[in-house]
Amino acid sequence: MEYIRKQFEEIFPMTDQDWQSFYTKLIKQEFPKGSLILKEGQRENYLSFIDRGIIRYYIPKPENDLTFGFSFEGEFTSGYDSFLTRSDAQYSIEALTDTTLWRLTYDDLQIIYNTTSMGNVIGRIFSERLFLLKFKRELSLLADTAEQRYLKLFKERPNLIQYIPLKYICSYIGITPQALSRIRRRIS
Repeated sequence: MEYIRKQFEEIFPMTDQDWQSFYTKLIKQEFPKGSLILKEGQRENYLSFIDRGIIRYYIPKPENDLTFGFSFEGEFTSGYDSFLTRSDAQYSIEALTDTTLWRLTYDDLQIIYNTTSMGNVIGRIFSERLFLLKFKRELSLLADTAEQRYLKLFKERPNLIQYIPLKYICSYIGITPQALSRIRRRIS
């Protein structure tokens, strides 16, 4: 739990009172490997901090799911568009490993925004980080070759190859498993 406070304090100094207001609203939940954290068609009701585990964001498809994101230990996670708009998610979120989340409900977040000095600053920073990650990924999909996307992925997140099945990595960078095999042979 102190890890979350440390992360917040890198962004904005917190008073003990602000931390207490935030901390007392957190809910700890554990998800076994392979379980759904958010199912397509459900509304996201939580903003979560990953204490332990790896999460995958994907659009379920009959033949092959379309993976579009991953989140790791020490990061925030949410079906954020659904969370903000209070609408149903058009994708699912899955625990790729046994995962422990510290979760904050939408209503409790609104209370924190209105009653603490740090709430709005942290909310803004979180939103900005999500925007930059999404923008960087979109730009890469438009401007980089598949090989460049693969190499960037492991330069930026070297632990991916150890924990995430290659079929999800292929989907994430927008290539087939056969194309990934060719790329891996070429760069070896």
